[in-house]
Amino acid sequence: MTSPPPGTASEIESLAQLDARLSSGQGLAECYLQSLDLTAHGAALLATDVTRAVFLGCTFAPGVEAALETAGALVFPTLPDLPFNPYRSGLYTPQELYAGLDKGHRYTFDARVYRWWRHVGRHRSLTSELAMTLHDHAITEALDDVGLDGAVGVMGGHQLLRGSADYTGAAHLGRALAATGRTVITGGGPGAMEAVNLGAALRGPVSALEAALALLAERPRFADDVASWVGAGMAVRDRWELSGHSYGIPTWLYGHEPPNVFSAGIAKLFSNAIREDVLLRHASGGLVCLPGAAGTVQEVFQAVTPRFYAAPGEPLPPLVLVGVEYWTRTRPAWPLLTALADGRPMAGAIHLVDGVADVPALLG
Repeated sequence: MTSPPPGTASEIESLAQLDARLSSGQGLAECYLQSLDLTAHGAALLATDVTRAVFLGCTFAPGVEAALETAGALVFPTLPDLPFNPYRSGLYTPQELYAGLDKGHRYTFDARVYRWWRHVGRHRSLTSELAMTLHDHAITEALDDVGLDGAVGVMGGHQLLRGSADYTGAAHLGRALAATGRTVITGGGPGAMEAVNLGAALRGPVSALEAALALLAERPRFADDVASWVGAGMAVRDRWELSGHSYGIPTWLYGHEPPNVFSAGIAKLFSNAIREDVLLRHASGGLVCLPGAAGTVQEVFQAVTPRFYAAPGEPLPPLVLVGVEYWTRTRPAWPLLTALADGRPMAGAIHLVDGVADVPALLG
């Protein structure tokens, strides 16, 4: 059997996909197989073409791994002593990140990985660097597979309290954006990000959203007790259908900020630089910036850079800052943005509005 031409490799992320490919007689040449238990597939693997196939963190029956390498495959072994799978094939779910919450937040998967990150952050090694790089690559690949064309990104501060008027406004913004059929992505954390993810995810009458907001307001601060804060979110998940296209992209760099539970999938990453790039790259339908501190200001100007250098006639997704007083006086980013935009195509793509009700009309 001849190998496929370069660049025609396939990704195989389930045993069902593997069985279908083997049954078709295509072989596995140049395929990527990720995080699969292949102990029962030894004979089938050795009977097919594995030239330049790549096996990432798979499990094999004794002797099969060496035989595959002899046959031309590349096998990346499972890395030792990690609390996470660097070869995972999908986004995280809230239930996965908060597994163990019944024992307290520090026992959850999310908290254990954060503690590991804090340790290796001070004692980095080749193994830990490789593990984090492989993990973040796998997560970004999984996010690409979701299909976020035309998604709207919403940024904002993590300190916004449940029960506040601004939190409610952010939730209704998420709902309004989802009602247009758009996928909504945020930084995946608490505060404004949580509110937007909730509004985008909770389908049904507005009364359901208002009831969910009232339930959450009983646990306003994650800093008071993370476990009860997460528990209130899980109670909302249990009570209402959260099937809207809502995704969060948080980072363990800010691991003290718990990820919110109102996303269809959570792309949690180790590298904040990759996280910011992924957020802004996928927000091709526009970016909305609610009031926030250093992280949100960073995102504003990171989003401005490609707009500033855009060629004449190049389509530019709108960038909308919400809160005239905030962005002109409290965090005076708007005067600098308008100075940068003077005489450039981006001038028509940046907007400053009073409130969230003004946002949807600007996104087209």
